Amino acid sequence: MTTETPPATAASAKGATRKGDRIFLGLSRGSGITLLAIMAAIAVFLAWRAALAIGADEANFLTSFEWDANADPPRFGIAVLAFGTVVSSLLAMVLAVPVAVGIALFISHYAPRKLAAPLGYVIDLLAAVPSIVYGLWGALFLVPHLTGLYTWLDTYLGWTGLFTYHGGAARSLFTVGILLAIMILPIVTNVSREVFRQSPKMQEEAALALGATRWEVIRMSVLPFGRSGVISASMLGLGRALGETMAVATVLSPSFLIKASLLEPGGGTFAQNIAAGFKEAGSTGRDALIASGLVLFVITLLVNGAARLIIARRKEYSGANA
Repeated sequence: MTTETPPATAASAKGATRKGDRIFLGLSRGSGITLLAIMAAIAVFLAWRAALAIGADEANFLTSFEWDANADPPRFGIAVLAFGTVVSSLLAMVLAVPVAVGIALFISHYAPRKLAAPLGYVIDLLAAVPSIVYGLWGALFLVPHLTGLYTWLDTYLGWTGLFTYHGGAARSLFTVGILLAIMILPIVTNVSREVFRQSPKMQEEAALALGATRWEVIRMSVLPFGRSGVISASMLGLGRALGETMAVATVLSPSFLIKASLLEPGGGTFAQNIAAGFKEAGSTGRDALIASGLVLFVITLLVNGAARLIIARRKEYSGANA
């Protein structure tokens, strides 16, 4: 014997479902609007304080090589900070991304399960280490042990001008790049590993059945599928490298000079300069630091926007655009 749902009961269930959908839609939309409002508020605050600082600046804010925001009149510019931030972050990406992709492929497609699981846990733990711990390790262990590498680079690559080394502590942008590469390595590895795990198994098995080697399967199936994920992971790592503060401040000997050699002390980054100068800065000095923070804010937005454009323009990178 069958029973039918009374029309009143069905109508009330349908109404409850619609009510739940409306509540969820409102919460989701409200969360998105709140996030946009917070971002807009941050941008307005930074722009307001930056305008005050730039208005009082007696030097060119974009091209000046000096930073004396507490002087009367104040003179400061971001040329050295922009150079140091971009160079150290690019060095970190060049060093970290290939290694991270290799580790992710090894964990997801080569390592046996008994080894892959513990290795994945170790990578997860590295991602949770505070930046100040990396900074202390870099200052106490990495810097003293890079002298030999610096000497080797000077011997064999010093003719390029990029790797000239005249002795002294290894507190340069190259050291910062190595330390940042170690810091972003777990982030890029974790995201890339999860993306590679989602690659179509049927395609991999079909390629193996046709006689392809393991590397050919990865090259023809896994890497094309996971390319958008690797780009996203790289942008996450680049975002951390651009904004890293304490680790950079611990290992870098800053100066407002741009040197051709990456092995010579000098340079600086936006985040490091803000951390080092905020405590002793006056009213105009704080506004100047906020102005430099606005530039870093804009650079980060541009980097993430560029990454989204790269993914959107390459439809084969994303199944959602296929």
